[in-house]
Amino acid sequence: MNWLEHRVPPPLVAAAFGGVMWLLSLWVPNDEVAAGWRIIASTLVLLAAAAVCLAGVLSFRLANTTVNPLKPETASSLVSSGVYRYTRNPMYLGFAVALVAWSIYLGSLVALLGVLGFVLYMNRFQIIPEEHALASLFREEFAAYRRRVRRWL
Repeated sequence: MNWLEHRVPPPLVAAAFGGVMWLLSLWVPNDEVAAGWRIIASTLVLLAAAAVCLAGVLSFRLANTTVNPLKPETASSLVSSGVYRYTRNPMYLGFAVALVAWSIYLGSLVALLGVLGFVLYMNRFQIIPEEHALASLFREEFAAYRRRVRRWL
């Protein structure tokens, strides 16, 4: 399964899991909350997700390093400021939170399994290989950062 490492762009992974969540919501509907409240709640959660993602991108841009998740070995600096003081993966965290927003919108608790699937996939096929690349590039600096900051939250 190593062939999946760094092969699928994370937004496409999130979209695929979003599709699975939609299918799950059709299979096991759970529409107990009024649509208006679901729309409001999902919009607020989605805005938080976008803020986290954008903060990650902005931090990378300010550090003049790549935001391309398919080529972590091209990173020119280790970003540990801004939102990266709280999470090593704010963009992926933002995608996961956006999937939570999608689950709220769908009104389906079972759809939350898609968020779990996304997190497990990202850990195995994106984050762990990225961390290997960063460890070889930034050695002790990355090791210290890794001890200090959690992978997700």
